[in-house]
Amino acid sequence: RTYIFEYILVRCLERFGYDVRREINITDVGHLTSQADEGEDKMEVGAAREGKTAWEIARFYTDAFVQDCRELNVRLPEQLRRATEHIPEQLDLIKRLEDKGFIYKTSDGLYFDTSKFPTYDRLAGKEHMAGLQAGARVEANPEKRHPTDFAVWKFSPPGAKRQMEWDSPWGKGFPGWHIECSAMAMKYLGESFDIHCGGVDHIPIHHSNEIAQSNAATGKPFVQIWMHGEFLLMNNAKMAKSEGGFVTVKALKERGFDPLDYRYHCLTAHYRKQLDFAWEALEAARVARRRLKTFAEGLSGGDRPACADHVKAFDSALQDDLNVSQALGVVHDAMKASVPVGAKKALLQMAERIFAVGLFEAEQALEPELQSLVGQREAAREAKNFALSDQLRLALEERGVLVEDTKQGQKWRRK
Repeated sequence: RTYIFEYILVRCLERFGYDVRREINITDVGHLTSQADEGEDKMEVGAAREGKTAWEIARFYTDAFVQDCRELNVRLPEQLRRATEHIPEQLDLIKRLEDKGFIYKTSDGLYFDTSKFPTYDRLAGKEHMAGLQAGARVEANPEKRHPTDFAVWKFSPPGAKRQMEWDSPWGKGFPGWHIECSAMAMKYLGESFDIHCGGVDHIPIHHSNEIAQSNAATGKPFVQIWMHGEFLLMNNAKMAKSEGGFVTVKALKERGFDPLDYRYHCLTAHYRKQLDFAWEALEAARVARRRLKTFAEGLSGGDRPACADHVKAFDSALQDDLNVSQALGVVHDAMKASVPVGAKKALLQMAERIFAVGLFEAEQALEPELQSLVGQREAAREAKNFALSDQLRLALEERGVLVEDTKQGQKWRRK
């Protein structure tokens, strides 16, 4: 959901005349199994669990992420920035912080002293930070001066060799999760840039730490605008692998859904509002997207501009803090309006450039298993085995594929 929201933001900025440079980094080292500085590195844990190297784990999940984004019509930058490829930049940033007196050393690493950054609570808020400090597990590292201090470099455990570790002026180890994001952002976007996105769970720790270390190192505001996407919920709980329950794009397809049905579902709520995931809700999104796609495919007409009032309402919704659900409502209202067919088509084409839900795309080919069932049903019909034919038709319908018999032969379409 976060990456769909961010890419819609990119498309909107481009629509309104901005030249957008977007960077995405891959945290392939340094993110420990807790949000703070405790536990093991997730790459090392994954490597031990799956019998692969940490590098293979990083590549496998990066490739899966890229493939999922492709199926969800989320365009990524040509090159993703990997933390492991930017160790020198991170060491340089740590040295700048050390020279300015923000870093202290403990037995397990280098830490940023948050007490020396007076506006540390700017993003999260004083009340939230007070609660965070009250509940912090100080006992996890008694050498930390303050509960909110965070690691910028962790030393490799004595007597153990990690798969991912590097030499540094302070000792062999690996970077903290937060320092790598600041270092890569500064390299490619400059010491100050316009917009930083992410999930709301990053506000109290990760993004607050990014601000502190970046502003402290440069003396400049790190980011002008922060935009945080709210959680996707399942059974009233945050959907995340760490929480033990989540649905993959592959699982959607196995249930007969097009990944773009889920993308459409994401359009139905503001990015700053929580969104519930349920199969019933996804079915409603599939029906609505299919109806709009069928409508789009049935439109004809020459190059006629969209209705000015509809365009104005559409753009106003997007300019109102990226209110895509309202913009989607404008599109549905316009399809019912008494305006020329060509104007409706022009508006849908304009909306598709923002929404990217496949309104004008040809039907995707069926997965091999479903294509096999379609072929079996066609053979059953030709053999006049109508009982088997009906059984296969129902099986396909349960998987999201509707089959009908016409004078031209059997035809299928997704629900």
